[in-house]
Amino acid sequence: MNPFFSVHAGEYLVGSYIEQHFKRVNVWIPSRDTGVDLLVTDRQNCRTVSLQVKFSKDYLVADMAPEPIFRKELRACGWWTINRGKLRASAADFWVFVLQGFLRGTIDFAIVPPKEFWRRLRSIHGSLKNRIDSYLWVTERDHCWETRGLGHEDQVLIATGVYRNPHRDFARWLNNWGPVAQLNR
Repeated sequence: MNPFFSVHAGEYLVGSYIEQHFKRVNVWIPSRDTGVDLLVTDRQNCRTVSLQVKFSKDYLVADMAPEPIFRKELRACGWWTINRGKLRASAADFWVFVLQGFLRGTIDFAIVPPKEFWRRLRSIHGSLKNRIDSYLWVTERDHCWETRGLGHEDQVLIATGVYRNPHRDFARWLNNWGPVAQLNR
């Protein structure tokens, strides 16, 4: 076992959120990289949920701030580069995408089962290469969308709340801490 370890910003934000909102669970950090960043257990350490955490800077501030509609209607826009093999072979129960919005100081989490994330990305983008780029946006209307490959017109529809595409819709997993809440009983 290597006695020196560190957590990245996303792992810290997820762990802190869980400890603050779910007082009857334990959060564990593995001693080596196994594809699971955090392990959450019930109080007796009998039931578990494993999490792979992905963090992104907020691209809303960096790339989209000049457009008023985006500044007004979007909370955060993240970009992740994902290894296809790691996603398909993931041992984690959930992948947690941390979307930290800097304009309003918000933090949102998309908590998605990796098999479902893989299925969605395939249905959106067709056959996937080894490197997958995924853009998740969170709106002020509490919606989450996968937006990679969308044109400006569709992006504006997302910002204004009228876009519809069930394959790109990740609202079901936005801030859905249900699996951790079940351990908190």
